[in-house]
Amino acid sequence: MPKITVIPHGELCPQGAEFESVPGATLCDLLRANGVGIEHACEKACVCATCHVLIRQGFSSLPSADEDEEDQLGKAWGLESCSRLSCQVRVSQDDLVVEIPRYSLNLASERH
Repeated sequence: MPKITVIPHGELCPQGAEFESVPGATLCDLLRANGVGIEHACEKACVCATCHVLIRQGFSSLPSADEDEEDQLGKAWGLESCSRLSCQVRVSQDDLVVEIPRYSLNLASERH
């Protein structure tokens, strides 16, 4: 079973996290099920970029982002070549190391 390692994030996951997954599971759902409170303002419909993550290890094992995801990634804060929307990432057989960017552009949230 693939292992997901989350790099510590000051607000959403101060201690970091590590958990096992099953191939085919959505990264956003896995993060939330394991106590990582990643935002997902569009309810995982791929129409925002609030669940933006950086895949620091295992990026090449993932299917490529489709056109809709690429369009939304263009709106993400801190975009990098390893950026993905966690609501669109289906975990493969390989381990992943995930970093949640420091900021998220969430126009639906009053705290931003």
